[in-house]
Amino acid sequence: MPTLPVIRDAVPADAAALAAIYAPQVLTGTASYEDVAPDAAEMARRLADVQGRGLPWLVAAESGGGVVGYAYASPYRSRAAYRFTLENSIYVAAGQEGRGIGRALLRTLLHRCAVLGYRRMLAIVGDSRNSASLALHRAAGFVEVGRLPGVGVKFGEALDQILLIRDLQRDR
Repeated sequence: MPTLPVIRDAVPADAAALAAIYAPQVLTGTASYEDVAPDAAEMARRLADVQGRGLPWLVAAESGGGVVGYAYASPYRSRAAYRFTLENSIYVAAGQEGRGIGRALLRTLLHRCAVLGYRRMLAIVGDSRNSASLALHRAAGFVEVGRLPGVGVKFGEALDQILLIRDLQRDR
C-alpha cells in the first residue's frame, strides 16, 4: 500500500505545481467554472491572498517533494455577518485520485479552520455529476443544503452547483 504524501503549508515555490494541478480542471473539466487556466504567477498571488488572510492553503507533497494535491479555505463572502464561514477548494493531480489524498487534505483543512475559530465550511461543488467531490465531502460530514440549477455554463452546457455545509465546531 503506497504511503500518503505529507500534508504541509503551501509555499510560494509550489505555485507552478499548483497551476499544473489546476489547469486540466479548467481546460477540460467542469469542477472549476474558470475558462482560462491561471499561470504560476497568478497561483502565487492567490496563495499569498489566502495566507495573507491567515487562512490555510495546504499541499500534499510526496517524499521527493512533488506536490500531488492542494486544498485551501477562503472567505465565503466579504460582509461581516459571514466572517465565521469559509469555503473550501480541493484539487488532486490527475492520476493521483483514489489514494486518500483529498481525504487527508480535507481532514487537515477542517481541523485547522476549526482551531482558528471558524464555525461553518461550505463546499460549492461545480457540476452536480462530480461524484468524487460530492462523496469526499459527504464522507467528511458535509450535508447537502441546496442545488443551483444551470448557474454555470461551460463547454456549451448549463451546469448545476451543489451546496454542502459542515459544522466546524465539532472539530474543536
